[in-house]
Amino acid sequence: MRPATATAAAVTTLIGVGAAAIAAGRYASDAVLRPEPGRPLPGDPGLTVHAADGDRVTLTRSLASRRPGTYGLDGPGVHAVVGPVLDGTQPSADTVVRRLEHPGGGLRPGVRVRLNPRLHIGDPTSALGIRHTDVSVPGELGPTPAWLVPGPRTTWVIAVHGLGTTREHPMNLLPFLHGRRIPVLGIGYRGDPDAPSSPDGLGHLGEAEWRDLDAALRFAVGNGARHVVLYGWSTGATMALHTAADSALRDRITGLVLDSPVLDQDATLRALAAARHTPAPLLPLTVRAARGRAGLYDGRRPALAADARLLKVPALIFHGPDDTIAPWHPSRELAARRPDLVHLHTVRHAPHAAMWNADPARYEEALRRFLTPLM
Repeated sequence: MRPATATAAAVTTLIGVGAAAIAAGRYASDAVLRPEPGRPLPGDPGLTVHAADGDRVTLTRSLASRRPGTYGLDGPGVHAVVGPVLDGTQPSADTVVRRLEHPGGGLRPGVRVRLNPRLHIGDPTSALGIRHTDVSVPGELGPTPAWLVPGPRTTWVIAVHGLGTTREHPMNLLPFLHGRRIPVLGIGYRGDPDAPSSPDGLGHLGEAEWRDLDAALRFAVGNGARHVVLYGWSTGATMALHTAADSALRDRITGLVLDSPVLDQDATLRALAAARHTPAPLLPLTVRAARGRAGLYDGRRPALAADARLLKVPALIFHGPDDTIAPWHPSRELAARRPDLVHLHTVRHAPHAAMWNADPARYEEALRRFLTPLM
């Protein structure tokens, strides 16, 4: 083959490979940017139910099934609630026994299940017996559904869920908040069931969704809230930071509670893509494709949500080293940069957005101490 012909062939091959890689990166980015609300995040293995007897359930032994705390247990036609591992009751080296807090339906040997941070299904009234009103929050894309749980205080909490969950997830903390007579507005946002779709059909890790939280803040103030605490999980925490920095009503925000905040977008994009079995060589392309398609920051500067200079109100962060979706190092850095405003409550042995699940009592005590002076 003549040198010029060989060079042309090599260039054509490289272009073809490059185009294929870009197409593959774009395809993989769909898994990251098109979240399915209510679908568990990738990473945890499926577990098999070996036995379900009275107040205990026997599961496949794994790091996930041995986690401390309280979790939902979900599978096809199954939703149960499991408590701590029962020491001294392990029937074999391959299984683990946990306390069965709520048996649900369909829990039988052979069923495949996963642990889920969400405990409750339904709405506050049906799931918890806590009276609520279905309300509609006017937003830039149209009306968005929310639950309003009334209370006599003039400081409200707006609760906003994150990746892979719905409004049901923040209901874990609703008995605690309602018991302290705090009005709670549990919101949905673009892309959620019964909410407007994102114009491009993509998730934006809070970079666009925060405007729906801003609309909820306007709704709360318009309905009697003198002050507001924003309480977000995962990308909901990112949305809270954006709102506190950019909302026209940010002076009404007196505190932030941030559970597993997504502060390093590239790390989260990479983790989600890897957990969905994207080949390692494609991960950089996937992150670049996702960032470009969603209009996220360019990776050469800190994300707005992680900019400590913009923080003006007290913040309580719940995060820990076992979060594989949103690394906790940026949370540590944010707390170190603003020790005057930020308290980091470290939670170990908890996956993403499951800090309460790992140790509800310690979590709620830290939350009580933070919220009391803000009420």
